Amino acid sequence: MSEQTIKIFDAENMVVGRLSAKAAKAALLGSKVVIVNAEKAILTGDRRTVINEWKEKSNIRTSYNPRKGPFHHRRPDKMVRRMIRGMLPWPKPRGKSALKRIHVFIGVPEEYADKEKIVLEASKYRSLTMKYITIGELSHELGWRNPEVA
Repeated sequence: MSEQTIKIFDAENMVVGRLSAKAAKAALLGSKVVIVNAEKAILTGDRRTVINEWKEKSNIRTSYNPRKGPFHHRRPDKMVRRMIRGMLPWPKPRGKSALKRIHVFIGVPEEYADKEKIVLEASKYRSLTMKYITIGELSHELGWRNPEVA
């Protein structure tokens, strides 16, 4: 099999849904997808509304045994990866293999620091004066503690 192409997406100031759609499509087409700066991706909407919706979602669990899930991630990289999974046919083998080709990182790892990153201008949030919240801020509100800061 030939060498896989690597697509490195910089998620800074990008709407996470648009970025996820592009990343999912690239993974389905056979490319290895790397997303850096996941904590700087943006969710649009009023800050309080977005936080309250995610908090309500995190309270959903089974009543007979809460330890069996569903489980809701608080880390920004895992949240973004889960959003991408929602855009893949992941129960099927094609979707599972595509999900294995997707890697999401908080910040920029050393191995990808000097490589050229894809910045999707169409996926960027145009007006940063409008209502939005970053994935990092949302994760912090949900209880994630960044080990680099603490």
